[in-house]
Amino acid sequence: MTEAEFEDRAEVAASTEEPSELELEYDERDREHPDGDSIPEGESALAVSVDVEDWYHVPAVTGSSFSAYEDVHEFFDDWDDEYDYLTEPTHRTLELLDDLEITATFFVVADVVDNYPGLVEAIADRGHEIGCHGLHHECTIDPDTKEPRFTKAEYSERLRTAKTKLEDASGQRVTGYRAPGAYIGGWVLDVLEDVGFEYDSSVARNSLYNKTDQELSAVETTPYTPRQGSLNPGGDRDLVELPWPYYDVKVGKIPAAGGPLIRIFGRHVVQAGVSQSLRRGDSVFYFHPVDIARETFPKVGNTRRRPAYWLFKGAQAERRIRTLLDRVDVPLVPCGALGSINTC
Repeated sequence: MTEAEFEDRAEVAASTEEPSELELEYDERDREHPDGDSIPEGESALAVSVDVEDWYHVPAVTGSSFSAYEDVHEFFDDWDDEYDYLTEPTHRTLELLDDLEITATFFVVADVVDNYPGLVEAIADRGHEIGCHGLHHECTIDPDTKEPRFTKAEYSERLRTAKTKLEDASGQRVTGYRAPGAYIGGWVLDVLEDVGFEYDSSVARNSLYNKTDQELSAVETTPYTPRQGSLNPGGDRDLVELPWPYYDVKVGKIPAAGGPLIRIFGRHVVQAGVSQSLRRGDSVFYFHPVDIARETFPKVGNTRRRPAYWLFKGAQAERRIRTLLDRVDVPLVPCGALGSINTC
C-alpha cells in the first residue's frame, strides 16, 4: 500500500463513529486480558517525545517533492497572514507533561528558534531534553522515489547549523535527532554520527507504508545499533536507533507511535501497540503540539496528498494522549535515557 492510499483509507476510517476492525480486535483481547493496557513496572521504559513543528512545516505545505511551497523561505516570502499556531499548544503541552510529571524529549525544528522567540528556551527551562527535527523540517529523501534530496555534504551543513542553533538557544548539548516526516535513509544515520549525534528515533516499520529507502523486515521495536549505511540492526558503532512501536495483528503491523495515528486510529489501537511493543522491550511515543491545537489552520497545501492530516486534532486528541500516558505503567523517560543504552 502506498502512503497516499493509506491516507485515503485513514480518512474514511476516521470519518465514522463506528469502531474500526482494529478497535474491535483490541476490545476482544482486552476482555480476555483485562490488564492489556499495563506493563509490569521496571520491565521496560517508554520514551516520551514531542515533535515541535508548525502547520506549514508539514510536507503538504513545505519541504517535500509535493509541497505547495518549495521550502520555508519561499513560504515566508509569500505569506502575509498569521503563521504562529504553535506557541499556544506548546505551552499547553508543557502543562500536560507537568501534570503527569513527565520529562520528555522535544525534537524541535531549528528555525523555531528564529520564528518563535523564547519558545525553545521555555521548553529547556522546564527541564526537558532538546533534540533536533531538522533545520526547516525538510524531507531528507523524496517521499515517492526515496532518492536523497540532498548530498551528504549539503545535509551535514544543514544539520550542523540546526544543532548549533538549538544548542545555543537551549544551553544543552543536542544529541538526538528525528527525521522530518520520518523520511530517512541509511546514509542519513552516517551523516548524523559524523556531525555528533548519538541517537536517532525515526524508523517506523509497519505494514501500511514505508518512509525509508530500504526494506525493514529485520527491524523490530526495541533500540538497536544500525549498520553503516543502513537502517538495519547489526552494526558496530556508537549511534543508537530508537524505532517506533507497532501493533502486530492479523491484518499486519499497524503503526502505533502516536502523533496523527492516535487521532486517526483512536487511543485503543495506539495504546495496544505501545503496550505490545513494551512487552518486547523499551519503546517510544510521540505527538505534536499542533495535534492538540484548538484553532483551525489555514487551508494551504497539497490536500490531495494529505486529506486526513488534521482530522480530530484539538481537545479530543489531547484527551487521548493524556489518557494513554496516564495508563502506561512503566517508567516514562526522555529519549536520551534510551539513546545512551549500549545496544546490539
